[in-house]
Amino acid sequence: MKSDAFQMSGSCAAHVAIIEDDINLRNSIKDFLDTAGISSELFSSADVFLRSERYRFVGCILADVRMPGTSGIEMLGLLKSYPNCPPILIMTSYADKQMQANAFKLGAAGFLPKPIDTHLLLQLIQKVVGRGSDVPV
Repeated sequence: MKSDAFQMSGSCAAHVAIIEDDINLRNSIKDFLDTAGISSELFSSADVFLRSERYRFVGCILADVRMPGTSGIEMLGLLKSYPNCPPILIMTSYADKQMQANAFKLGAAGFLPKPIDTHLLLQLIQKVVGRGSDVPV
């Protein structure tokens, strides 16, 4: 188990920060993860998330690319320069090969085009938190 970055409740292996400006999608992802036994918390922007400093206490970050203020890609670049940065999964409605390559170049642990493939989302969370048996796929 990785320090206090993981929160164990039942079969929950990771605590995921969901950073998405669309409130309906944000809540929908949280509901899905709750159903899968994965705890999460919500942030309306990268700026709100960065100010909260919750990146110190989550096991995984799921961030949209295009949001008001700091973009998910800009946040990725910033957080990857910090020690002990949690894995960051990038999601976007504007997926293209160049954006995906840039996200991976900056250190993204995964890339999800929207609409989100929930099976892929669970697989990526399983992979990045290293707790395969705790996350249903």
